[in-house]
Amino acid sequence: MSNNLQEADVQAADIDEYSQVHLNVFGTPLRVLDHGAGCHVWDVDGKEYLDFLAGIAVNSIGYAHPAWVKAVTEQAGKIAHTSNYFATEPQIHLAEKLITHAGAPQGSKVYFCNSGAEANEAAIKLAKLHGRTLRGALPSIGGKPARILALTNGFHGRTLGALSATWKPAIRKPFEPLVPEIEFVEAGSVDAMRAAFAQTGQGPYGKGPVAAVIMELIQGEAGVLPLDADYVAAVRALCTAHDAFMIIDEVQTGIGRTGSWFAFQREDLTHGIVPDAVSFAKGVAGGFPMGGLIVFGEKNASLFTPGSHGSTFAGNPLGASAGLATLGVIENEDLIANAEERGIQLRTALENCGNELFDTVRGRGLLNAVTLKRACAHAIVDWALAQGLIINAVRPDAIRLAPPLIVSAADIDAAVAILAKVPTDLPLD
Repeated sequence: MSNNLQEADVQAADIDEYSQVHLNVFGTPLRVLDHGAGCHVWDVDGKEYLDFLAGIAVNSIGYAHPAWVKAVTEQAGKIAHTSNYFATEPQIHLAEKLITHAGAPQGSKVYFCNSGAEANEAAIKLAKLHGRTLRGALPSIGGKPARILALTNGFHGRTLGALSATWKPAIRKPFEPLVPEIEFVEAGSVDAMRAAFAQTGQGPYGKGPVAAVIMELIQGEAGVLPLDADYVAAVRALCTAHDAFMIIDEVQTGIGRTGSWFAFQREDLTHGIVPDAVSFAKGVAGGFPMGGLIVFGEKNASLFTPGSHGSTFAGNPLGASAGLATLGVIENEDLIANAEERGIQLRTALENCGNELFDTVRGRGLLNAVTLKRACAHAIVDWALAQGLIINAVRPDAIRLAPPLIVSAADIDAAVAILAKVPTDLPLD
């Protein structure tokens, strides 16, 4: 038997075994990966791939970065987990760094958890606690439950609370009824947002006050759709006028992904607004499962009290050490600037690569999408994978590119050279 056949049998056997022991929520794996280094991964057959998905914007400093490996290894040799009856120094220092990088005011606090969905669960619970303080929600005056406004096309996670604020009907409907008092407003329409706030009022036709608006500044799962900065500033003004929280979901856009520590810090996305809370996850720990919520200001942060929320693994020292190492690499290697520079290079190269299938290119930093003239995104993903490039289909007519923040100019050139050759007659999704 040839080596190639033996290798193919390994991959096929692994995928078959996967299907036997895993719930079918992710579909059939594209490949079985074995190891990675930098921006490259290898499957169990030894085939090499240039990774322009980074675990869906998770592996911010690539694979097996020496500083990350050293930090996690050393911490694992000391203490990997404690309960939250105790604190550890990595947990303390990571929270301090995140507050600093977010530019949050004195008195701001961090809550750690394990994923983006859990971060948004915490944000929704915070909003509910705030809603109970609003006069229009007070039972003593006939108030009604406060509401949370989310945007059409928004994605905030798949747990029941986060799913309640997630727009996509196909993933919502099988689990309805979901958390009540969460409403959807047309993304990008100031008039629609203004009307949603105006529905507040006493009497049989009025609704409870708005406790919060939750939004992504770039709607990642909807196709990497940036919101207009004027719109975001208008929503901030409405939230301020009505004492509602503005919660920015930075699970996909945070930790340097868009060419700033957080997307809300980009003038071209927000005109410099300051949120009340920011959820984060994905890239914060460089591949270790971690997320969290930064609550801005002492008054807002005081809404959570002992016992009002929690998580067994939240902020454990192994994850916090991974987070500190990740942020350290981003700082020391100037990866915020690299994300901005390589993002401009990527978008410019794609716009000029000459592939007639490509329509538009959009995004910020290293979170980008190419829209297509034909709905064949999944076929492009399969074709690119066969050429050694990992991307994903974020919509039938759009592919997403989110390489590690360490990506080089040469890596960008290599990826674009492959994408420029994508056939224009691939089958439709």
